[in-house]
Amino acid sequence: MKGRDLTESFVSGEEVYAGGFFRVHRDVVRLPDGKTSAREYIRHPGAVGIIALLDDGRVVLERQYRYPHGRDFIEIPAGKLEPGEPHFETAKRELLEETGYAATHWTYLGVIHNAVAYSDEGIELWLAQGLEQRAAKLDDGEFLEVVPLPLDEALAMCADGRITDVKTIIGLMRAHSLHAGPGGRVRMLP
Repeated sequence: MKGRDLTESFVSGEEVYAGGFFRVHRDVVRLPDGKTSAREYIRHPGAVGIIALLDDGRVVLERQYRYPHGRDFIEIPAGKLEPGEPHFETAKRELLEETGYAATHWTYLGVIHNAVAYSDEGIELWLAQGLEQRAAKLDDGEFLEVVPLPLDEALAMCADGRITDVKTIIGLMRAHSLHAGPGGRVRMLP
């Protein structure tokens, strides 16, 4: 869709917070009408999310406590990029570290931007199949429970609000809609 130019141009800016995980910036921008305004946003290193499907049709999910919300969430395995690490390598590493699974078949499902108004974070989604159980290697301070569920049940949890995590909802729906075989089950891709 092309229409009038809506570009906001950088005038000046500063980094107002630099943590170990992300950075917060405050910029002054020139608006399309020539006026200026402030924009506060988070710079994020990028991340991956993995929809890992077992041969029996179950999807490997995780239950993890998320401090900002003060409760547990059901999510797909995911993690942030390490400096210089390609997305695909991050996906393989995170799946193994968090769940103990390695995959023989990988399919790229695209990128999502989960908070476009205040973050530049992009999450690449990957479908992992041909899973082989190995040993999980959680990071220090990382606590989670692996929860394999039938894909249909996970999708029902998205529909009724028991799963609210954006990357999980979109990842499960993309995996299902892009790769559904007979009976709506996700088939093994070549």
